[in-house]
Amino acid sequence: MTNIVVPELGESVVEARVARWLKKEGDRVELGEPLVELETEKVDLEVNADKSGVLASIKRQEGEDVKIGELLGVVDESASAPAPAPPPPSGNGSGDTATKSTAAAPAAPEPASPPPALKAAPTAAAPAALPKAMPSVPPPRPSGDRSERRERMSKRRETIARRLVEAQHNAAMLTTFNEVDMTAVMSLRERRKEAFKKEFGVSLGIASFFVKASVAALRVFPQLNAEIQGNEIVYKNYFDIGMAVGAEGGLVVPVIRDADRTSFAQLELAIRDFAQRAADGALTLEDLKGGTFTITNGGVFGSLLSTPILNPPQVGILGLHKIQDRVVPVNGEPTIRPMMYVALSYDHRIVDGREAVQFLVKIKEFVEDPGRLLLES
Repeated sequence: MTNIVVPELGESVVEARVARWLKKEGDRVELGEPLVELETEKVDLEVNADKSGVLASIKRQEGEDVKIGELLGVVDESASAPAPAPPPPSGNGSGDTATKSTAAAPAAPEPASPPPALKAAPTAAAPAALPKAMPSVPPPRPSGDRSERRERMSKRRETIARRLVEAQHNAAMLTTFNEVDMTAVMSLRERRKEAFKKEFGVSLGIASFFVKASVAALRVFPQLNAEIQGNEIVYKNYFDIGMAVGAEGGLVVPVIRDADRTSFAQLELAIRDFAQRAADGALTLEDLKGGTFTITNGGVFGSLLSTPILNPPQVGILGLHKIQDRVVPVNGEPTIRPMMYVALSYDHRIVDGREAVQFLVKIKEFVEDPGRLLLES
C-alpha cells in the first residue's frame, strides 16, 4: 500500500482544500498520473501517484481542508482494476421467447358498447341570469427572480479577504496621488511599436515604463523597498517587482525578479506570460513568492482613480489608472494631453509623507521624460 499525502505547498502555505478527485475508488492509476487537485491560497496544484496500482480508498473528500502531510488516500500497487462486466447476449435468446409468448397470448375481449344516453326529462324554465359581479383588482405581477444562492469562498478568496483586512489593521496605511502626462511615452511607443514587435515578438506597453521608473525611484527612496520585522527595518538591495493580475479565482501577484537588470523587452514578455498563465490557472508558487514592491493597474478595467491596498509585508504599492484626454496648462496655454492619475499607498510607520510625495513625483518625472530611464534605471 502507498499513502497519498498532502505535499509541501510552498513558502508560508500550510493548508489546502481538496478541490477535485480525478480518480474514484477502484480506478487504475499509473505512476506520475494526477490523482487529486488541491486548492491553496495562491495556486491550485495536482498530487500525482507515486506508484502504479489501484486507488484503494479516498480518505478526504472534496471540499475538506487539509494540512501538509495529511493522508488523502491509498493506492494498492498489488491490485488490478476490476474487469468490465460482459455485454448481454445478442441474437435469439430472450427475444424469441418474448415474441412467442406474446403470440400465444389470447386477444383481449373488446369492451362492451356503452349504453345509449338517456333522454333528459323536461324541467321548469331556467331562472333569469344573475347580474355579473364587479371585476376584482388583479394580483400584483411578480417582480422577477428573488431566490438566493450560497457559495463557499475559495481558499484564495478567503486568504485575499483575510490579508486585506490584516493590511489595514496592521499598517498605518496612507495614500498620496499625482498625475502623469503620458504624451512622451505614447509618442515613443507609436514610433517604435512596429520595430519593437518585429524584433522581440511582443508589443511595447506602458507597464514596463512604470517598472523601470519604480526601480529608479526606489533607489532614491529605499524605505519603500523595505519591510518591518519586529523592531527592525530590513532594507532590500534587490528589486523584485510584483505585478498584480486579476484572475478568475481572485487577485494574484506574480513577481519579476531583479527588475533592475531586466530589459524593456524582457519585462513585456514576463508581464504577458504572467497574464496568460494567470488566466489559464498555470502560475506556480515560485512565481508568487516574495516581492519587494508592487504595481497594480486598475486602468485596464477602466478605473480612473482608486486607492490600492498594501501587499504585506511590503510597505509600498503603486496604482496605475486609465489614460484619459484632459485639458492641462502647457506653457501657460490650455492643451489637451493624455493624462493618468497615479496613486502610492504606503506604510506610514517607516515612510514619511514627504518621502512618499517625493517618490511619486520622481515616478512622474521619469515617465514624462522616458529618456532618463535609460540613464538612471
